Amino acid sequence: MAKPGKQPNISFFAFTATRKYKTLEVFGPRGPNGKPRPFHVYSMRQAIEEGFIHDVLKHYTTYKTYYRIIKAIEDDPQVVKNKAAKALARFLTLHPYNIAQKTEVMLEHFRTHTRHKIGGRAKAMVVTGSRLHAVRYKQEFDRQIAEKAYADIKTLVAFSGTVDDPDVPGVSYTEPGMNPKINGRPIGEKELPNKFAGADYHVLIVAEKYQTGFDQPLLHTMYVDKRLDGVQAVQTLSRLNRICPGKEDTFVLDFVNERDDILEAFKPYYEQTIVGEQADPAQLYALQAKMEAQHVYHCDEVEAFCKVFFKPKATQTPTDHAILNSIIDPTVTRFEALTEDEQEEFRGLLLTFRSLYSFLSQVIPFGDSDLEKLYTYTRFLLAKLPRRSSGPHYHFDDEVTLKFYRLQKISDGTIQLPTGEGGEVKGPTEVGTGKANQDTVELSRLIDIINDRFGTDFTTADELFFSQIREEAMGDESLRQAAAANTIDNFRFVFEKALEGLFIDRMEQNEDLFARYMNDAEFQRIVKEYLLRDIYTRIREDVA
Repeated sequence: MAKPGKQPNISFFAFTATRKYKTLEVFGPRGPNGKPRPFHVYSMRQAIEEGFIHDVLKHYTTYKTYYRIIKAIEDDPQVVKNKAAKALARFLTLHPYNIAQKTEVMLEHFRTHTRHKIGGRAKAMVVTGSRLHAVRYKQEFDRQIAEKAYADIKTLVAFSGTVDDPDVPGVSYTEPGMNPKINGRPIGEKELPNKFAGADYHVLIVAEKYQTGFDQPLLHTMYVDKRLDGVQAVQTLSRLNRICPGKEDTFVLDFVNERDDILEAFKPYYEQTIVGEQADPAQLYALQAKMEAQHVYHCDEVEAFCKVFFKPKATQTPTDHAILNSIIDPTVTRFEALTEDEQEEFRGLLLTFRSLYSFLSQVIPFGDSDLEKLYTYTRFLLAKLPRRSSGPHYHFDDEVTLKFYRLQKISDGTIQLPTGEGGEVKGPTEVGTGKANQDTVELSRLIDIINDRFGTDFTTADELFFSQIREEAMGDESLRQAAAANTIDNFRFVFEKALEGLFIDRMEQNEDLFARYMNDAEFQRIVKEYLLRDIYTRIREDVA
């Protein structure tokens, strides 16, 4: 336990632009309030003002996609709600029409606005949500380029491994196989950054690659078709911030994320990073008590395991590995006798304890050897537990049909970061089991929920705009759960974000009222406050 701790003859320093909670806890000296802080800050704001990097939020445009889907089969099967919702979202985002429409927007924007920047050398990156999305976008970009006979734009794609497209059985895709060949030879993975830097290629389509650490000063525009959050948003968008001669600005076109979410992601890194709520070591003891209460493992088994595991090297024997397995096996047998829900709860506790102890042991000098022993035991126990059931998988290509689609610009301009404020980074302050929600719902009802969210399922029975909004909110299960479980002040955070979506959903029925709500801050404040209290009260009375 003493070996991983701080050593008197060694100093460690971290240099980073995105200061995470763990980084500050491990490397930061303590401030007057006892919380860690950077030993020096050269802020994003200062770097922008002094001209060392570009402000990637200065020109930020958001689009929103509106769908209507219908059930295309007579049957109405029961489906697991959260898994089916993900499958429907995947169906929508991978739909050929959606890919084609967004590709056309990106292609024409690049040729009209980006291509001529930086003396005609500007480049763009398309950030996609998965490797299959990257494959589809690469195919669609190349199809439209060929169809329109554009000779001034070529694409590259970057993703790891091999991708199988379920719509094209028997065909696999790889990064070298999809990219052009040079003198009959595929472009190697390590060669790709240099090829993209040259004059031949202009758009790089990526999936989980080149979103961190990629340094290409000619990168001017980023097209985002992926949910970004927190430090990931900052790291991804910061690929644009490199300066070079002739580069005067950058541009982001975002199909997925809200401006407010991007603003919140950048706040902790713009000027100063404040450590918020810190991890509480007492959580470890609470987890330990919960795990022992399950009676899946016995404390004497942990002791026996560690007695063998921590033997001095000089006394270790070839049979020790078999002994360790034999000690764990009874625990695995007891685990297998649990119900599926009990297994998931226990596994979740083990995973949480392992992760939390691994983190806290780096920042807090624990003197409790029982925790170290339990941590060692859980690491090996988790590896031997049978794999969890992933539940059903859904593919809705034949069961649902896209009926309505609209891609609309929502906003453009600067996302203005506030000065004099710091954003908080927090430690792990809550623990849970990670148990999956397996609620079921009829496929038709799930489709209704999706349509409500995207704003195209209008009912003729609605007579007044505000009544429609209230009706939608009252039927929103997530809002009902939030209202039932929270005070009105906590419910406000969930409700206000949902309310804008409800207005956008209904904007075509009353465009004047919608425009006033979106553009008149005082009107918006009054409407929000009225509907917040009205809907919160009604839901609480309904579930009482």
